[in-house]
Amino acid sequence: MDYIRITSIDNPLFRDMHNLMKEVFPPEEVLEYSLWKEPLEDPGIRVFVAVHEGKVVGTTEYRYYEDFQVAMTDFTIIGQAGLGIGRFLARRRWKDLEELAASTGRPMIGMFAEIYDPYRIEDHAFGGVKPMDPYVRREVLSHLGYKRIDFPYVHPSWENNGEAVEELDLCFLPTDEDAEEISAQLVAAFLRRYYAVLANKPEAWEAMVAGLEARETVALKPL
Repeated sequence: MDYIRITSIDNPLFRDMHNLMKEVFPPEEVLEYSLWKEPLEDPGIRVFVAVHEGKVVGTTEYRYYEDFQVAMTDFTIIGQAGLGIGRFLARRRWKDLEELAASTGRPMIGMFAEIYDPYRIEDHAFGGVKPMDPYVRREVLSHLGYKRIDFPYVHPSWENNGEAVEELDLCFLPTDEDAEEISAQLVAAFLRRYYAVLANKPEAWEAMVAGLEARETVALKPL
């Protein structure tokens, strides 16, 4: 299996990747095809596909914020079971992030991820791919060390329509596995940076971030 970076919407593998995203994710979670041009060309956004026998069977997007010393996993898609795609993507991504952090001279303190709450997203089949089932994914991410950041989370729809999406939790994988809290200021600053690309943010999101900015820490809870 090959781990190949995508940097242009003209790469034929990107069409396969985008089709896979549409099969697996709800519409509000998928950025329109042409809007990917700038993100793919951004050196700070890392989009990779897992290619098996010439076919895109998985993909992941992530980024590293040097000033925050944190990463963000935008998404991970496993296209089919029985190939070890999830482990392959997780290992290759972590190795890449460790190298990025090392190049800055400061260690990575952890990685954010939005994780579906299976009890609030039961009506979506995620393409019928069992490894993408929210119950399975949540348990796998728990095994990897992710913890739920303990606050009511909403995020702006990627359809940029100002709607609030409420079926996810914001989670964090600390490099210190014994960490029991995270800086609320860090979470707020990260969210403002991460969602700066979306002009239409719901009022619930603005209120949520303002609430974080008024706090010192937020607890990290088991998934």
